[in-house]
Amino acid sequence: MLWTITVILFVLWLIGFVGFHTLGAWIHILLVLAIISLIFNLLSGRRAV
Repeated sequence: MLWTITVILFVLWLIGFVGFHTLGAWIHILLVLAIISLIFNLLSGRRAV
């Protein structure tokens, strides 16, 4: 689930960065959210039960 969210946020950031320079800070907020999601996913990983 988190991988999907990370990929979606990254793709939205990439589209926004290439196509809509007028959005400014929102594009970078999406990138930061994608990176945080990715780091959280990598740190949590799959834990043994």
